[in-house]
Amino acid sequence: MRGLVFGRDGATALRDDVEFRAPEPERDEVVVSIKAAGLCHSDLSVIDRTIPFPPPVVLGHEGAGVVEAVGEGVTLVDVGDTVVLSTLGNCGHCRFCADGHPTICRSTFGAASMRRPFTVGGEKAFQFANTSVFVDATRVKETQAIKVDPAIPMAQASLIGCGVITGVGAVLNRARVRAGDSVAVFGIGGIGLNVIQGAVLAGATTIIAVDANPAKATLAREFGATDFVDASAGDAVAETKDKTGGDGVDHAFECVGHPGVLRNCIDVLAPGGQAIILGVPKMGTEAQIPVSEMYQDKSILACRYGTSSPQRDVPRLASLYMAGKLKLDELVTATYPLTEFDAAVQDMRAGKLARGVFEF
Repeated sequence: MRGLVFGRDGATALRDDVEFRAPEPERDEVVVSIKAAGLCHSDLSVIDRTIPFPPPVVLGHEGAGVVEAVGEGVTLVDVGDTVVLSTLGNCGHCRFCADGHPTICRSTFGAASMRRPFTVGGEKAFQFANTSVFVDATRVKETQAIKVDPAIPMAQASLIGCGVITGVGAVLNRARVRAGDSVAVFGIGGIGLNVIQGAVLAGATTIIAVDANPAKATLAREFGATDFVDASAGDAVAETKDKTGGDGVDHAFECVGHPGVLRNCIDVLAPGGQAIILGVPKMGTEAQIPVSEMYQDKSILACRYGTSSPQRDVPRLASLYMAGKLKLDELVTATYPLTEFDAAVQDMRAGKLARGVFEF
């Protein structure tokens, strides 16, 4: 198969010698032929070593496709189904899964999640984020392949499995934003835009987008932001608070992965407000917290993968799109063949993309 591989030499290359280690899917596994895959900052974080993932690894984790083969015991999908892929790979049996919290299942962390279903040039290769979608086909647990309406275009469907479920889920599942609440979103990339539209779905009445790139103001407003703060032009904290009459916001979402931005999120909170961490910083990064201010009943919440339950949330998000209530078409700024990976990365780094999508 053809796949994008981050190798031991630190180089990223499109290779045509990617193979499955075993010819058939194991019990409870499915093989999915990839049709579309979104480019996410987490993929670049492997390449720049923000995420110290061991090579060789087949990259990509935000994808959609068609079920090509099923292993013994598979009941959730059939060959030919259109599916969105989830990155979780949770066990489905532990106390966290039983309680409806698959994002903290221990099988999704550390060594338990380090699967190597591929070979590259005969060498075992890792699967990134339990998924790997920058490849012609991937192999995942059946719980990770979630059936959706085939009427949803593949490019749009691919985004549900990471950027959309993470951003919207953070609002609805983790922060539990209520109608009438105020929200600030720091970092208006793919995740931030989905936080904005999640806040719209929740009924927030003040949604302030904050970014150092003023060109993102138009897109932020298209997704539902009521205000925009240019963080490059002055005191973003003061300006954000000014837009709430000086009170601060009920919820501030950190979508950058920078400790200084997290501090900004805390500083813009009203008493009783909460800061939600979504951005992925470099491993070992620490942040300074103003402890005395936290006694105003402020809180900091980390949020992984939208605190979601993919078997519930992916179909719900797909239905919202089909009903015209969730913006997916607007997220797909550009599509590329996988051979133009470098061009897509360049466009992303230049801030030109809400999401770039590779089509197969």
